[in-house]
Amino acid sequence: MAPALDIDAAIAKMSLNSKIKLLAGDGWWHTHGIPEAEVPPMRMSDGPNGVRGLRFFNGVPASCFPSSTGLGASFDVDLALKVGKALGDEARAKSCHILLAPTINTQRSPLGGRGFESFSEDPVLNGNIAAAYVNGVQSKGVAATIKHYVGNDQEFQRFSISSDVSERALREIYLKPFQIALRDANPWALMTAYNRVNGEHVSESKKFIQDILRDEWAYKGMVMSDWIGVYSTSESINAGLDLEMPGPTVMRGKAVERAIAGEKIFVSTIDERVRKILELVQRAQASGIPFNGPEEGVDTPELRQLLRTAAADATVLLKNEKSLLPLTSAKSIAVIGPNAKQAFTSGGGSARLLSTYTVSPLEGITAAAKELGASVTYTIGATSHKYLPEASPYIKSRNGGPGALLEFWNESPSDSFVSTTPNFTDRLPPSAWSTPTANTNIFLADGVDTTKVKEVCWIRYSTIFVPDEDGDWQFGMNIAGNGNLFLDGKLIIDLSTNPEQGENFFNMGTVDVKGLVKGLKAGREYNLEIRLSNAEFVARGAPIPCWGGLRLGAFCTIDHEEGIKKAVAIAKDADVAVVVIGLNHEWESEGYDRPDMELPGLMNRLASEVLAANPKTIIVNQSGTPVSMPWVDQAHTLLQAFYGGNELGNGLADVLFGKVNPSGKLSLTFPKRLEDTPSFPSYGPHGQEHGKILYNEGIFVGYRSYEIRGVPPLFPFGFGLSYTTFEYSHISATPVSEDGKFSVSFTIKNTGRVAGREAAQVYVADPTCSLPRAKKELKGFGKVSLGVGEAKQIAVALTRDALSFYDQRQTLWVAEAGVFNILVGSSSAEIKLSTIVELKKSFTWRGL
Repeated sequence: MAPALDIDAAIAKMSLNSKIKLLAGDGWWHTHGIPEAEVPPMRMSDGPNGVRGLRFFNGVPASCFPSSTGLGASFDVDLALKVGKALGDEARAKSCHILLAPTINTQRSPLGGRGFESFSEDPVLNGNIAAAYVNGVQSKGVAATIKHYVGNDQEFQRFSISSDVSERALREIYLKPFQIALRDANPWALMTAYNRVNGEHVSESKKFIQDILRDEWAYKGMVMSDWIGVYSTSESINAGLDLEMPGPTVMRGKAVERAIAGEKIFVSTIDERVRKILELVQRAQASGIPFNGPEEGVDTPELRQLLRTAAADATVLLKNEKSLLPLTSAKSIAVIGPNAKQAFTSGGGSARLLSTYTVSPLEGITAAAKELGASVTYTIGATSHKYLPEASPYIKSRNGGPGALLEFWNESPSDSFVSTTPNFTDRLPPSAWSTPTANTNIFLADGVDTTKVKEVCWIRYSTIFVPDEDGDWQFGMNIAGNGNLFLDGKLIIDLSTNPEQGENFFNMGTVDVKGLVKGLKAGREYNLEIRLSNAEFVARGAPIPCWGGLRLGAFCTIDHEEGIKKAVAIAKDADVAVVVIGLNHEWESEGYDRPDMELPGLMNRLASEVLAANPKTIIVNQSGTPVSMPWVDQAHTLLQAFYGGNELGNGLADVLFGKVNPSGKLSLTFPKRLEDTPSFPSYGPHGQEHGKILYNEGIFVGYRSYEIRGVPPLFPFGFGLSYTTFEYSHISATPVSEDGKFSVSFTIKNTGRVAGREAAQVYVADPTCSLPRAKKELKGFGKVSLGVGEAKQIAVALTRDALSFYDQRQTLWVAEAGVFNILVGSSSAEIKLSTIVELKKSFTWRGL
């Protein structure tokens, strides 16, 4: 191992140009190395539920853990710690020094495109799960990066929108999870948000970076921007933003030299920013992770078991009124629904990755049913896709292997290359570079040989399409660029002439266009070719550097009425029906928000008709955030699966068949309708006022709002059932110390017939506060495992944070003398025990 970097010596060795160079990234995933000062380049990787590594395109596969809302629903800090450690191990295998995770933005609305990336609507659950995750990652010598600081709660106009929020709500709701994570885990890096807060971009805000983060909270780590999230030179550097990402720089470089000449920035300030980056380089050196090392995957039996455990623990049992679950005696099972056959492991955007392997719900249920001696029949019933399912299962290369060939030219290889009527008999010149790929969803932000391929290029994607059933097939394509899709030389989709802009590829792609090809035969081989150019795309100016992209979908069309009839028929013939419906990474994704809470297509009708056809029907909803459930009163058995990662299918099956007793609790309130949500109507495009979103609900976010307004939710925050029952008793609390510390103890007993785990929640109410407060607020929680008849005492330690509110007039925290109600419950709506504590004397403070 090289000797630790001497930071003062390194700064002394660096020229001013080298210092400025260090303030921006080197490409997508590295910081700059400065050889003359012996400073190596650090490597970064997305993201919240896995370590994707260096490439979007043709990257090294990675383990995908459950989405953050699922991990939050576990209410299990020990599990979060284990997941963090596993992510740290995988980061090390990929020679990655900085993991760009976790996301801890408070979820304000169920419509948020990145809602699945954060743990909860509640700052205490959010912050505590995040702290455990960070501690796990950093125990492996890998820097965790908490993000997106702060108020990054929607995707609509995410670069420019101003989150206009009161100082009290900022402190108590939106900043609080960051504060908890900093206090309990000390993340080594922090990422600023794209958006403005109260009119000022956070990436150039002295208030948020210097005054609150560094001065008030005494944060010592490195502060980086989100990708292309820097909008100024002098302002961002003077505010304390150390690193602009990605490279090459847009707002620094020569602009910094000019700002120094004009004394808008001083060299001493540059040295402060450089020092923070070098302090993280020191940690990277100490970790033993190689610089510019290889990328390798991790796949061990222990890791697979953790993935499976996490998937099961991210599942919440919402209804089991007829004790249909667990399944122990069914001999025939009908599995129905679009989310059953495909493994939707995560939401979309930068959280997406190429999983090392996946297990779909159908595969998991089939394997478990086999052990039970039960047969399984499947049909889709109704579709859920926003875009057609990716065509990757149906393609093979022309040499017989899987996948396709992607070829690049630096000038048009023929006069009619990107044309609706190309001459396919033309002999094209040799390509500048080519590569095989197994993917039909390709974002060319990386993975391209830049020594051979220029910024402007022409691309051909060629493969053999092999349908798996006879019928009329629909193809869908969207691209970043201009191009066309051909099947056996016939034009199927035209996106070469002024294509309309869409949402894919971080809003750089076209709309998705579909084309129908009738009468394809199963097993027959068809030549499929996509020809595109990125010339116009590059000329327009892409916000993210890339060579373009393409997404190809294919689906054998079904008659919607026939699809539901078939689902009803197989449900009637089965002992039990399992309907797996929900959303996927195309509906919940970075880059755009959901327009509503509805399930797409005919899924609600599918659920209702199968429920009517078979009285023993289990509904499984898979989504990262809440959806409407108009059939919920019909459904006596209901589970929320979230996005479960690699082992989604096995984790779900373990719960369905009783190998795992469910213990998840909702980390988000599920409303009955969108109009009931606290942020309605001040959210998204219809809620903005001249580039501002007014956080009108103030501190009353999530369950706080439902309770104070008396609006009953569909399912309350913290709610989740078990296959056993629990009894709460013997609550007590220690006296409150002068600095606000006390402990709450109580006993939980398993009074049912099977072993189980219970996540108990401690809420605090302040009935005599001088300011309006929520009826109760989560301040702590604990999870306990209990055998049949077993009882254990749980002690939850609380601090001054449990008693305080933020006084924005005095800009400080206040713990006000008085009597507080301590409430212990199995959910926010089901309080089992209560007691009181008294704070004898008021006190105030600033800081963590």
